[in-house]
Amino acid sequence: MVHCRLQKILLKLTKTFNSSYNAQPFTVGIVDYISTNLVYLHSMRHKPTLKAYKYRIYPTDAQMVFFAKTFGCCRFVWNKMLNKKLQAYKKKERIPQDTPAKYKDEFPFLKEVDSFALCNVQLQLEKAFKDYFRNRKQFKLPKFKKKRDKQSYTTNNTHNSIRLDFKKGFLYLPKLREGVRIELHRSFDGKIKSVTVSRTNDGKYYASILVETVNRRNKVVEPKSKACGVDLGLEHFATVTNDFGSYKVEHPRYLLKAEEQLRRLQKSFSRKQKGSKNSEKARLRLARQHAYIANARNDFLHKLSKAIIDENQVVVLEDINVKGLLKTRLDKSVADSGWSKFLTYLKYKAEWYGRTFIQVDRFFPSSKLCHRCGYKNDDLTLNDRTWCCPACGETHDRDVNASINLYYVGLGRPEVKPVEQALVDDRSPHGLPKKPSCVETGSSTTYG
Repeated sequence: MVHCRLQKILLKLTKTFNSSYNAQPFTVGIVDYISTNLVYLHSMRHKPTLKAYKYRIYPTDAQMVFFAKTFGCCRFVWNKMLNKKLQAYKKKERIPQDTPAKYKDEFPFLKEVDSFALCNVQLQLEKAFKDYFRNRKQFKLPKFKKKRDKQSYTTNNTHNSIRLDFKKGFLYLPKLREGVRIELHRSFDGKIKSVTVSRTNDGKYYASILVETVNRRNKVVEPKSKACGVDLGLEHFATVTNDFGSYKVEHPRYLLKAEEQLRRLQKSFSRKQKGSKNSEKARLRLARQHAYIANARNDFLHKLSKAIIDENQVVVLEDINVKGLLKTRLDKSVADSGWSKFLTYLKYKAEWYGRTFIQVDRFFPSSKLCHRCGYKNDDLTLNDRTWCCPACGETHDRDVNASINLYYVGLGRPEVKPVEQALVDDRSPHGLPKKPSCVETGSSTTYG
């Protein structure tokens, strides 16, 4: 129907154009070509996509017992099936494909929980083995699950078995007649596909709802800057350069600030008798402190990545070898920074909001190149935080100079063609930005 409407509109425009300017009429093939492309763009714009929404849930005591049974049954089936597969793999035999239904006669307690939760365990285990055989360098063999680890199970929505009441604030799941109280901090439009219920080590329950929706963007903001160069570091978390200037984002250092408190809690937990109630209380206090650090870091990374994506059309960063840095003496500081997660947030948010994300090659000499004249200082070391260009006499802050060179890479590239590698000749001879930015999260130092 959309295709016919577009054809009628194009034919009408063609007749008006020909009668007004005595031009040659368009051929039917051109009209079909234009209308087909418009239909394709229309369908791509309204193509259903999957998006997950995570909420905090507050189950009752009876619901906690049901969740504990489901977690235990899923863990039991996973370990049983994994044991069979690993034994066959060690003997170099064909890996069997078991189903949870084979264990229900021998273990009747498996019939008390949601059957879709056990089926998803089978699918997850098969996917883990397929990933391992496809790429053994990136993926490892699946491991046995423990009771003290994070527990979760996934159930699917069939025949409206999963419902969400936004007015009353209840989530209805299979095998649960009464709804689970849920904290709905935001709403969504779409069809619920599945729900993953999880319990963290600090005793909190969450529900991740997978929704099939047409538009997964929240609110698109017009960019104020054409490009942005971001240089990540340990002294400052990031140095950002855009059309308005350069500034540094202070490093929050959540892990290092809480290190003394973690040491005290860990020491208290190790002194308690294993299996006692006091030991469980000490473990919960330690788990809550770790959860606070992780949540604070994620909150900082989400807000900073969203602010950078909102203000800039093109975002340029270096490809950092995080795995290699974690093997050095800087491992604790690198892990506390969360660079890999920050890059992941920037990537998917750039895709959501129509921005261009560029990662230049890790060997691109962004810190060694003078952004004024292009001179390359091969003698620059990691201890040199500032250096003076012998060619033009400009004094550079190492991090600011790197972010400006990355900013030039973003200006010198078309927005529709992201680059994977950046060379010295790819830089554009633009001048320094003049106005400092004051809208980004955590900005501290500005440079004119």
